[in-house]
Amino acid sequence: MSSSQILQPKAAPRESYAGQAKRSRLLLVSLLVMASLLRLWNAGYRYLNADEVLHYLLSVQTSVVACYRASLTTVHPPLLILFLFYWGRMGHSELFLRLPSLLAGILFGWVMFAWLRRVCNYATALTAFALLLFSPALIQLSSEVRQYGFLLLFCASALYFFDRAVGEESVKMMLLSTIALYLALLTHYSSLIFAVTVGIYALIRLLDVRPRATLIVTWVAGQLGALALIALLFVSHISKLRSMNAMEGLISSYLRRSVLQAGANPLGFIARSNLRLFHYFFSQGAVGAVACAIFIGSLVLLVRERNAARTAGLPSSGQLAVLLTFALALNCGLGLFRVYPYGGTRHDSYLAIFVFPGIAMALARWKLNNRWVKPTAIAVILAICNLFPAPEGEYLRARDQSQAIMAQAVGRLKSLPENSLIFTDDQGGLLLSYYLCDSKVVQIEQASFQPLFKAPCGRYSVISLDPNRWTFRADSFPETLAGVQQRFDLIPGTALWFFQAGWFIDKEFSLHDELKQFGCSAPATFGHSIFYCQIRLR
Repeated sequence: MSSSQILQPKAAPRESYAGQAKRSRLLLVSLLVMASLLRLWNAGYRYLNADEVLHYLLSVQTSVVACYRASLTTVHPPLLILFLFYWGRMGHSELFLRLPSLLAGILFGWVMFAWLRRVCNYATALTAFALLLFSPALIQLSSEVRQYGFLLLFCASALYFFDRAVGEESVKMMLLSTIALYLALLTHYSSLIFAVTVGIYALIRLLDVRPRATLIVTWVAGQLGALALIALLFVSHISKLRSMNAMEGLISSYLRRSVLQAGANPLGFIARSNLRLFHYFFSQGAVGAVACAIFIGSLVLLVRERNAARTAGLPSSGQLAVLLTFALALNCGLGLFRVYPYGGTRHDSYLAIFVFPGIAMALARWKLNNRWVKPTAIAVILAICNLFPAPEGEYLRARDQSQAIMAQAVGRLKSLPENSLIFTDDQGGLLLSYYLCDSKVVQIEQASFQPLFKAPCGRYSVISLDPNRWTFRADSFPETLAGVQQRFDLIPGTALWFFQAGWFIDKEFSLHDELKQFGCSAPATFGHSIFYCQIRLR
């Protein structure tokens, strides 16, 4: 059995090649158009979240050198911030800033289709194509000013060009694969796990195929270059993040469920994290659990067929099984050692490159007498996942993140008396920087942060928290407010406008009860994510 026949579905009735090709093109174009429109709606409907604003504000610098230095204050490599330095100069509306990520997300699906059609078959490629284009998590990520759309595109391109290089013995394709890998490494640090996985897969493939020496030398040179780039990133950035305990701060807050906690059962963590990963991709727990079972079944089939005969130049079933499982296993291990999160989080979105092809391979083999039942079932399930999402963790519903809601909130804030003091946390301050102040009113580039920071905002002033504290805590709010009074020498009875907006509020009801003790009797709410009211210092 050839690798192009792996998990081959039941053959359809014979028809002309021209008719099949026309129907295929029409279907692919239809899927691309629908997926693009869905992403455009998300990108144009939602206001920027705090992380998106942070990425944009870091790019607003006087020079590219200053922009690079600012990028070193984040936990990501510099490529996105440097790109935004140039892109943001042409426009900075929500849709315009999100457009490159949107295009990258669409191209990622197409590259994955091309790769799977090469190493498997058309049915597997088409199924994975639909799943990747309409995964709620991937739609959301590619509709935001984040690294993930570019990361997925670069990683998929590195894999596609590598398999083309081996199949065609092309040095040019190997160089393109190497360039794509370098771009991935400069985009997001999860690409390190991808690089190790694809490096092992490549080594197995090259030892099996034994291509001409020039191709091997090109691949080895590319790997050495990748190691040099990783070393440069480690010296210039990663080592500084380690000294600041940046990752420890993240995994002790909203990522705590994605790493093994002290005293927890490792086997329980492995089981829960894998279920949460599939839940994340489909935004539905039941669908994610079924998808996880299908993925495991697909791996079993690949292992059973690992010794089957195959077409020369294409990977075997066993090689594909290694590729699809190694990254998940490595990432899970890093979660066990609290090095990198694993589970229902966007930080693992690169695993879509391995998860969705595995699911598609099993679905492509699902034989039914009626050929419309399977695509209809997939379409209905994807529609349910998108129309009725039930994701885990921090999540803003579409109706709570509409630009209209933000416009209403900003309109109310603009009606405040002149010289008003607005008190907010870090995520609220980021949003105020973009939507109200048109300037940075939070600490984002300093070597060390002040516990409290005051900045002008047009006719007002904004007092914000240390970014390391990120958000208000209900149990420490009175002490925080006392710190404001002392730090800025405010007299008792001074009015502050408490403002909070974002996807995470610590002990929300307790915090609101605490605010009532300081005079917050008539709060203004805009959806579930934006809240402000007047409070007074005791």
